[in-house]
Amino acid sequence: MAQIENRISSHILPTSATMVGVCITAIGLVRLMHAGTVGVYIDKLLGVDSVLFVFCSVLSFASVRRGPRGARLEQLAEIIFLMALILLGLASVMMAMEIK
Repeated sequence: MAQIENRISSHILPTSATMVGVCITAIGLVRLMHAGTVGVYIDKLLGVDSVLFVFCSVLSFASVRRGPRGARLEQLAEIIFLMALILLGLASVMMAMEIK
């Protein structure tokens, strides 16, 4: 059990699940901002980002369940997690530029 706790998947799983909630909250904020045309793009970007975080959660969970044999899944979850974080950062910058 100690090996599983030290794996990165045990950290990615709860964090990526939380990030889905962050993306959904941000979508709601964009709707409240009435950001116009740019808001549509931000919504789409955050929607895709939510799906990436969900996919990352599933891969991370599968990696934990497989134990040592899940190393490839864990690596894939890590890559997707970093991509999703970059997209979230991009969406945040876009939101900040739209606030007047």
